[in-house]
Amino acid sequence: MTMSETRFYHVVSKGNLERFNSLEEVLAAARRGGFIWLDYWQPTQEELSLLVEPLGLHPLSIEDCVDANEVPKIEDFPGNTFIVFNAFDHTDNTLSVDEIDLFSGKNFLVTVSGHDAQTRRPLAGIERLVERDIENARQGPAFLMHLILDFVVDQKFTAIDGLEDQLDDAQGSMMRNPAAFHPGELLSLRRDLLTLRKSLFHEREILVKVCRRDCPFIPEKAVFRYRDVYDHLAKFLELTETYREILTSLMELHMSMLNNQMTRAANRTNNTVSRLTLITTVFMPLTLLASVGGMSEWSMMTGPENWRIAYPVFMVGMAAIGLVSYYLMRRVNR
Repeated sequence: MTMSETRFYHVVSKGNLERFNSLEEVLAAARRGGFIWLDYWQPTQEELSLLVEPLGLHPLSIEDCVDANEVPKIEDFPGNTFIVFNAFDHTDNTLSVDEIDLFSGKNFLVTVSGHDAQTRRPLAGIERLVERDIENARQGPAFLMHLILDFVVDQKFTAIDGLEDQLDDAQGSMMRNPAAFHPGELLSLRRDLLTLRKSLFHEREILVKVCRRDCPFIPEKAVFRYRDVYDHLAKFLELTETYREILTSLMELHMSMLNNQMTRAANRTNNTVSRLTLITTVFMPLTLLASVGGMSEWSMMTGPENWRIAYPVFMVGMAAIGLVSYYLMRRVNR
């Protein structure tokens, strides 16, 4: 079983991130000014419940942090704004969606990630990013949350780009050999694109509310930063819709190509049957005559002594009947 990890930081107006080893220590540091950032990876509900009293987090929000079926949303509480976001990972043609929860208050930011994510770390490397842009992070929890959301949205581009490559590969494979192409690849892509669209649609709505300044814990001077995140999400949603249309066209094209192949195979079968039918029709009367001639009817009718004339005439007559039957069948089948 993977153990949870927690990092406690104190952010002040000067200096770098100050890290602490326990919740009590970082809460004590917060009394000296600045704000705190609590970063949890795969925490238990009991660990998060310790934040209810000191930070005023709502118990229902704590439950949402350990629920794997939450869709992106934003909720305002008296002491904080709660946001559920998604991080995407596309590895080995497999799309993974991980939940990231954020609590932004007046003097704190709590990030929760890794629930049901196995060994994936959606916020891996975020500490170095914050340290590089510490000037913005010092301005408050809302500015730090923008850095984190911008980092998560940048990761979405990598996943979407991977899906685009997968779509191009599927298209090339289908065009090379439609019969051998497995349509399950398109169905898997369609499912991933639907998952992306659902997530991006709700996340865009979150940023719409933020940009409308509906969130009391995101000041007006931070809103214009979130507009950049909104622009990225809107672009990704548009790309997802475009890929869905391309995928639908590919599915229709694949079905059309298979139908064409089946039609060509049916035409070849029909031509073969027609040729066999023509041969059978031509030889049916000849077979009858051969059967009669085989019983020496012609020598019996002309006399045994005339067999040298009877049989050549018989063969010529069969050839004439065969030619007449052949031309009549050709004319009827035009």
